[in-house]
Amino acid sequence: MTAASTGSAERLDRVRRAMTEQGVDVLLVSVGRDLPYLTGYEAMPLERLTMLVVPREGDATMVVPRLEAPRVVKQPDVFRLRPWEETEDPSAIVAELAGPAGTVAVGDQMWARFLVELLALLPRATFRRAVDVVGPLRMVKDAAEIAALRAASAGADRVAVQLHAGDIQLIGRTEADVSADIGRRLIAEGHDKVNFAIVAAGENAASPHHHAGPRVIGEGEIVLCDFGGTMDGYCSDITRCVVTGDVPADIAEAYAVLHEAQQAGVAASTVGTPCQDVDRVGRAIIAAAGFGDFFVHRTGHGIGMEEHEDPYIVEGNGRPLEAGHAFSVEPGIYLPGRWGMRLEDIVVATDDGPDPLNAADHDLIQV
Repeated sequence: MTAASTGSAERLDRVRRAMTEQGVDVLLVSVGRDLPYLTGYEAMPLERLTMLVVPREGDATMVVPRLEAPRVVKQPDVFRLRPWEETEDPSAIVAELAGPAGTVAVGDQMWARFLVELLALLPRATFRRAVDVVGPLRMVKDAAEIAALRAASAGADRVAVQLHAGDIQLIGRTEADVSADIGRRLIAEGHDKVNFAIVAAGENAASPHHHAGPRVIGEGEIVLCDFGGTMDGYCSDITRCVVTGDVPADIAEAYAVLHEAQQAGVAASTVGTPCQDVDRVGRAIIAAAGFGDFFVHRTGHGIGMEEHEDPYIVEGNGRPLEAGHAFSVEPGIYLPGRWGMRLEDIVVATDDGPDPLNAADHDLIQV
């Protein structure tokens, strides 16, 4: 039993309280992470509908294709199981279970074809996003979830240590080859799957989400490595940069600014601080050094069962940090055609201050 599959009954109780507060009659969640968060079951993204129907009062029902029913761990105290046959209309089943609902909250990842069908089957209902109901609950991680995030981060840290130690050969290899190598190492360090492994050398590092390709890594250039995966249902995400040989002066100067900005962002990640203020702290340091136009993305994103989830550390998000919020702090500087750099840790806000989950060396290491 993992952190992703514990406490289902208690989580559904909390969801129902939120539904009552927000005037939501029925919650419908399909593919996506809300379903395993609430039930421990992860639906395959099939053309066949799987849907958890949660009325504000009464039993929750898991509607699943009959051929998928054996994969569902039965939890009678959490939901009833309603397998549907190939000759049945699953959207009609969901509509019948929803009844005369006035307000229906649907998951962001529900396939459009099913939503369109439900709009026709529930013409009097008002539809809204389920993230408004489930999102605030998922944002605040409990002790088991934080432990899972910590374990995943430690696994990613061990790969970063290997990178810094020179165990991952860079010079003479393609970005794609190094990316695959990092992925294999994540699995070896306990991850169940690799979510991404960005490897970007030299000018390619100026593209924050560069796709590792055939470019061969040479001497005397910066290499940005941003990688993460999923371990026991929870995600890791870390970025470290290294230089293959001597560090050019302009890169050393910019990295010192980046390091200062990242550490300031972590230190600012205290309970009660608005998310946008964490973004502003590091951004101000980078702007003061003349690189403001080259920090082209938000400072961070929430993390948990998804690589990117609420809360987002970005201008315009005035939500105060709460104990249990987990998120990245990852400022970057990107000079098109020349180089790019990013430094990223996962941080948990606690009543005792920010708790960084990544401990791998933050310096710009020569390999």
